[in-house]
Amino acid sequence: MKNLKENLIELVRRTSAELPQDIIIAIQRGTEMEAGGTNARYALEVIQKNIEMARDKSQPLCQDTGSILFYAKVPAGFDQLAFEEAAREAVAESTAKGYLRQNSVDSVTGANTGNNLGPGSPSFHFEQWKNPEADVCLILKGGGCENMGVQYSLPDGRLQADRDLNGIRKCILDAVLQAQGKGCGPGILGVAVGGDRATGYACSKEQLLRRLDDKNSDPVLAKLENEMVEKANSLGIGPMGFGGKTTVLGVKIGSLNRLPASYFVSISYMCWAFRRQGFVLQNGGEIGRWLY
Repeated sequence: MKNLKENLIELVRRTSAELPQDIIIAIQRGTEMEAGGTNARYALEVIQKNIEMARDKSQPLCQDTGSILFYAKVPAGFDQLAFEEAAREAVAESTAKGYLRQNSVDSVTGANTGNNLGPGSPSFHFEQWKNPEADVCLILKGGGCENMGVQYSLPDGRLQADRDLNGIRKCILDAVLQAQGKGCGPGILGVAVGGDRATGYACSKEQLLRRLDDKNSDPVLAKLENEMVEKANSLGIGPMGFGGKTTVLGVKIGSLNRLPASYFVSISYMCWAFRRQGFVLQNGGEIGRWLY
């Protein structure tokens, strides 16, 4: 595919340095909600300056450029191996250019690979569909927010959470309370109800591909998403845990079928530096349009 590597390098650059507009709008609204002279207002104003400087200088928003997660919806016959090879080359060159920090280390020896390549880095998630073009998305997920992810198995005696909507509510609010501003809040929560331990976490991260201003197609989950944003922001944790009204920017919930014996609620926490971007990849490897 012609120019695929160069287009993927540009995808990495934009994802690392430029926040999507839906995130910027949410941060601006959060800033306006906080009282002047408070730590919460100051934190969000600093965040906004950071966003502007990273964009203007085309430099990473955060020193932790995070796990490199590619999501691709592809037509039948799409050469996944060629895509993976081009993506790995793009990651290595993006690291050399400074769009990505040298963040990937061997889990046994601790040695840094120096180019962000290694087992599981980057990671690829392919889904086949009937469209003639491919949708390619990238998420850069920092380690601090990744550490705030959590999975619950219901019923949970500690939370007095049963296998119902109220139990899901308790899990989500407990995750916010346990984070207490860690993971660089205000955060965005991707939530999956059901599945097994692996598919639940995978589904929770896929929720982070949704825009903050979208509406869940399931009316029950749509209502729950809005409720959880409101309740989380009433906890008083605020940006970076400084107190205030802006604890989360969004909550996105998906569901999977489960076995009768299991009931998991899996939560992936994303920091304010919500680095996701994507494009429509045409048959020849050219960019059709940007997705965010």
